[in-house]
Amino acid sequence: AEGLNLCTSGSATSCEECLLIHPKCAWCSKEDFGSTKSITSRCDFLQNLIANGCAGAIENPSSSISVVKNVPLSSKGSGQSHLDVTQITPQKVALNLRPGDQTSFRVQVRQVEDYPVDLYYLMDLSLSMNDDLDNIRNLGTKLAEEMRKLTSNFRLGFGSFVDKNISPFSYTAPRYQNNPCIGYKLFPSCVPSFGFRHLLSLTDKVDRFNEEVQKQKVSRNRDAPEGGFDAILQAAVCKEKIGWRKEASHLLVFTTDDVPHIALDGKLGGLVQPHDGQCHLNEANEYSASSQLDYPSLALLGEKLAENNIHLIFAVTKSHYILYKNFTTLIPGTTVEILHKDSKNIIELIVKAYNSIRSKVELTVWDSPEDIGLTFTATCQDGLSYPGLRKCGDLKIGDTVSFEVAVEARSCPAEDTSHTFTIKPAGFRDTLEVAVTYSCLCGCTGRAAPASGKCSGNGTYACGLCDCDPGYLGARCECEEGASGDLHHALCREAEGKPLCSGRGECSCNQCLCYESEFGNIYGPFCECDDFSCARYKGVLCSGHGECHCGECKCHAGYIGDNCNCSTEMDSCVSSDGQMCSGRGACVCGKCQCTEPGAFGETCEKCPTCPGVCSTKRDCIECKLFNSGRLADNQTCQKHCKDEIITTVDVLETDDPNAILCAYPVNNCVMKFTYLELPSGKSNLTVLKEPACSSAPSAVTIVLAVIGSVVLIGIILLALWKLLVTIHDRREFDRFQSERSRARYEMASNPLYRKPISTHNVEFTFNKLNKSYNGTVD
Repeated sequence: AEGLNLCTSGSATSCEECLLIHPKCAWCSKEDFGSTKSITSRCDFLQNLIANGCAGAIENPSSSISVVKNVPLSSKGSGQSHLDVTQITPQKVALNLRPGDQTSFRVQVRQVEDYPVDLYYLMDLSLSMNDDLDNIRNLGTKLAEEMRKLTSNFRLGFGSFVDKNISPFSYTAPRYQNNPCIGYKLFPSCVPSFGFRHLLSLTDKVDRFNEEVQKQKVSRNRDAPEGGFDAILQAAVCKEKIGWRKEASHLLVFTTDDVPHIALDGKLGGLVQPHDGQCHLNEANEYSASSQLDYPSLALLGEKLAENNIHLIFAVTKSHYILYKNFTTLIPGTTVEILHKDSKNIIELIVKAYNSIRSKVELTVWDSPEDIGLTFTATCQDGLSYPGLRKCGDLKIGDTVSFEVAVEARSCPAEDTSHTFTIKPAGFRDTLEVAVTYSCLCGCTGRAAPASGKCSGNGTYACGLCDCDPGYLGARCECEEGASGDLHHALCREAEGKPLCSGRGECSCNQCLCYESEFGNIYGPFCECDDFSCARYKGVLCSGHGECHCGECKCHAGYIGDNCNCSTEMDSCVSSDGQMCSGRGACVCGKCQCTEPGAFGETCEKCPTCPGVCSTKRDCIECKLFNSGRLADNQTCQKHCKDEIITTVDVLETDDPNAILCAYPVNNCVMKFTYLELPSGKSNLTVLKEPACSSAPSAVTIVLAVIGSVVLIGIILLALWKLLVTIHDRREFDRFQSERSRARYEMASNPLYRKPISTHNVEFTFNKLNKSYNGTVD
C-alpha cells in the first residue's frame, strides 16, 4: 500500500484491535511470522501480509448481506387479500457488519393500482365554519363518485372538533353552558363547545355520511386557535373505533380556517400533563381527556401518524397556508391544499391531494441504532441516480422506483449484540425489516490455548501471540517479573525515566526488539535510531542530497546545511553576460537572490524597472531585426537574446500598465517599442515596423495660423465688450424704472399752465321798448 499505512501505525496489540482500525486491515495469526531481530506488525493490509509469508493464516472478515424474505411486487390492490398485496421488496434482510466496512442492498417500491382507500373527514365546527357545513351536506355522495374513479374500494368516515371546553379556550360561564352564542347577534344559537367527537366510523355507505353531516351544528370557542391537533391524534390512534383497515391506504382530511393549538398551550388552562399518545374516546365517542391532557406536540403527531400509516391532508384557507406548509416539513407524509372559505372546492382538493400522495414515494427509517450509518441513493423514473435522496416524485400509479441503501457500522457494541430497524415508505403499511449482527471477533480468538507450550506454559496462546499470565514477561512469557524483571526492563531503557525501547519496540527480557515501520528502519540498542526522522526540504528527506543516520543528515559532496538543501556550486548563478547574478544579486546555495528592486529570474536577468534595461533590449532588437548594433554577430545575438520574443506592429499600443515604453533615436527619427516580462520567463518586445519621423511645419501654415488666432481673439474680445455694455445698460434702465416708480407728484394744476381761452364779465343796463335789461357781455 502507498502512503501512510494505517494498519501498522495503529499499534494494534490484538486481532480485534486490528479489525477496528480500518476495514482493509487484516491480522496474521501465523506463529512464526516476522523476523527474530525485529517485530513485524501482524496488523497490515492483506497484500502486505501475503507478501510477508502469512498466506493461509489471515483473519480478515468482511460485511455480508442475506435476503431472508423477498416476495415479488404486486401490480393490483383490490380483489386480493391484503396479505397478497406487496408494495415493497425485499421484506426482510439480515446484515453482518464489520465496523467501517460498508455494504448495500437495493429496495424497490411500487404504488399498486386500485388500492383500497379509507378517508376520514375531520371538520372544524367552530362558528366561522357555518357556511362550510352547509356546502358539505351532500359531500359523501359526490366524493364517493370521484374517488371510485381512482379505486373500486372506498370507505368514508366523519368526525368534528372545536376546542377544549375549559377557560380561556372556550366560554365556561354558567350562562354559556348550553348555548355559548348567547348575546352574539350574528348567530345567537349554537351547541356547547367540545374537543373531538367521532361521528361516523369508516363505511362504504356514503349516505350515512350525508346524514351525519346534516345533523351537525356549529359551536363557538373564545380564542382564535382551534383544538384540531387533539382531534388528529385521536383519529390516528383510535384505530378500532375509526375503523382503519390494514390493507387500505389511510387518508385523514383536516379542514379548518384558523391556526391550531400546539403543545404547552394547555398551560394557559392549567393543563401541565403532556399528551400520552393514547386513545381516549369514551362510550359516546367523545374525547374524554380534553380537560386533563395538554395539546400534542408536532413530534408526537408525526410519530402516531407514521405508526398507523396515515396520510394527513391539511385543507386550510389561504391566509394560513404558509403556516401549515411549514408543518408539512416537520410531519412526514403530510400535504397541504388551499380550501375556499365556503369549502366549495373540497372534492377537487381531496382528489388533488390524493393524486399528489400517490405520485411520490418517500422512505422513512424506524428504530435505527446510533452506531449504524445509513446512506440512500434514489433511482427514479428518469433512470438517474440521486445520492443522498430517499424520495421520488412525479410518479404514476404502477410505477416502480428503487433505492440503494448503504449500511455501515461505526463501532462494535457489546459481545453478542444484535439490532433490528425498519425501513418503510411514508404512509404505506408495507415494511422492510433489517436485522443487524456485528463481526467484531476474530476466528482465532475462539481457538485460544491456555498454558500453552508456545508460551513457556506461562500464558495463553491466541492469534499468534502470547498473553502472559501475571508475573511473566517476554514474547514467549519466558521471563519472570520481580527484581530480575525490573533489571530486564532497566536494560531496555536508554536512560532513567525514558520509555522502554524508546516506545518503538518491545523489551524481551533484556533486549529491545524494534518495530518495523513503513517509513524505514528503526535500529539501535534502545530503538533510538531510524533512517527517516531527519530534516526535510519540500517534503524530501535530506533534500535528496544526503543520507539520514539516526536523526541527522549526512550530506553528499557539494551540499551543506541541516537538510542538505544548500549547494556549494556557483556556476548556475552566472548570467549570460558573464556576471554573477547579472550584477543585481548574490549567489546563495547555488541560486541567485536578487537584491536590486524589481529584478527577478534565475540569474536576476529580468528587471523592467532597472536603469539601462531599454538599452539592453534595444541591442536585441537591432541585432534580430536589422542585423546591426553591438550584438550583430549571429552567435552573440542568439546567446544574449534567446528569451526575447519580438513582434513588429504598425501602431504601438501603450495601454498595458505592465508594459515598459522605450524609445531611441534613429536618423532624426524615433524608434519606439514596449517591453513586457511573461510568466514563462521570456520577454515580449513589441516594436514599430518603421521609426516615427516628424516633418517641419510649413511657413504659410504658421502665418495663417497666427492671423487666424489674432482674428479669433479680436472677435472674442468684441463679443465680450458688447456683452458687458449690454449688461451695464440694462442695469441703468432698471435703476431708472425703480426710481420712477418711487416718485410721488401733486395731483393739482400746474401754476405755470395757462388755458388758451380767457373769459371776461361786463355788467350793463339798457332800455328797450320801455323795458330795462341787465346782462353780461362776453
